[in-house]
Amino acid sequence: MSETTQETQVAQEVAQEPAQKTYNAVEKNGVVTAIWEMVGSKHIRTIDPRSKEGKALLAHYNPTEALEVEPAVNAAANGH
Repeated sequence: MSETTQETQVAQEVAQEPAQKTYNAVEKNGVVTAIWEMVGSKHIRTIDPRSKEGKALLAHYNPTEALEVEPAVNAAANGH
């Protein structure tokens, strides 16, 4: 095999690897209302958090502290 053929074959194998599935919890007022299954940036399906599968996924869920920005945003909105 030539070097370019090997490079092409490796590139094709990398392109065929499936994108990783991720799960995003959708929260409203601190309550998980839905779980989104994603592949890359594409939404595949919505899982009910009350279902057996949803409960299993939530058992591994740790909310992130992305809310640190909110107090600054709220203070700016209130004129403080």
